[in-house]
Amino acid sequence: MTSLAGATASYHPKRGDKGEKILLKKPSLPSTPDTWLNPDMAATFVPGSEVPSEIAGIPLAPWLDVPRTEAEWQAVAGIKTDLVEPPLQGLAGKKASSGVVIEEADGRVWLIAPSNQFGGYKASFPKGTADPKLSLQATAIKEAFEETGLRVEITGLIGDFPRTTSVARMYRARRLGGTPGAMGWESQAVHLVPKAKLLDFLNMPADHALAKILLAG
Repeated sequence: MTSLAGATASYHPKRGDKGEKILLKKPSLPSTPDTWLNPDMAATFVPGSEVPSEIAGIPLAPWLDVPRTEAEWQAVAGIKTDLVEPPLQGLAGKKASSGVVIEEADGRVWLIAPSNQFGGYKASFPKGTADPKLSLQATAIKEAFEETGLRVEITGLIGDFPRTTSVARMYRARRLGGTPGAMGWESQAVHLVPKAKLLDFLNMPADHALAKILLAG
């Protein structure tokens, strides 16, 4: 793993929600190009880093018509309108959240490295607190873009996963476009990881439970 490898502190190229500069105390380092297209290797991308032109036949290029309003996000392409969803399970006073497991055709999965290991997370799946004006699916697609720079579409439901202060509804998704180099300030790196290596990156029990479901097929 190449994250937190002793690089000199520097500012994230993207600013925080209030326009503040985000200091990365131990910036992640990108992996070498030989990792990009090898399905048996983990690749790491950092903000603004070089990326391959495509992975598994799908281009890596900036998402140009990103939704700008809540109404646009609520109607964003990629929502699976025929997906039957039960009510979110196990809230009991916790916040609702949602996220995605972005699966590549080569068998790898996209993870985020939260800036400065926020919340104690070395790596995790892209997700975030539900916006009361957005559906859980729309929230998941929005969070995926903000944290990874990727444009995704939801392909199915995995389940609801209790966390410390929230319950996260997690969906399966596939990448339509975007580029990890455009990740937002909440992430200091984005990893593309073989499923067999997920537990080497993920350090939180809630993520381990989800990874084990993926490993089981």
